[in-house]
Amino acid sequence: MRFPIRLEGLAYAHGYFCSYEPELFPGLIYRMRSPKVVLLIFVSGKVVLTGAKAREDVYAAFDAIYPVLQEFRKADAAPHPAIAAAAAAAAAVAGAADAAAANGGGGGGGAGGQQQQHPALGAPAAALGAPATRARPAA
Repeated sequence: MRFPIRLEGLAYAHGYFCSYEPELFPGLIYRMRSPKVVLLIFVSGKVVLTGAKAREDVYAAFDAIYPVLQEFRKADAAPHPAIAAAAAAAAAVAGAADAAAANGGGGGGGAGGQQQQHPALGAPAAALGAPATRARPAA
């Protein structure tokens, strides 16, 4: 993740799945039932997924935990510098595209000139230099 996480709140709300003892280990241990994956979640936003039997289990676990982590995002955290820079770059590109569209230019921005959002980071995928979706290998 690119944002800090409130581990105490997460541990309280999801106590059945979590183990959090900051005096013993700085990360929260989240034992997901389905898929059967263990996540080590740190206040910095770093997440380690372990124990998956297949790559698809890792993707499913991440897709399941991401909204939960968004819910426990620290409110006072400043955005990650890479995301702030990407958002500024995207705003500049969008402003140029809007100006071109107002002047009758096509712009060639794809689907109606709207940029696709990166699924995990929420910033425009093109501004981050990443594909808009990740390709999952066929089973």
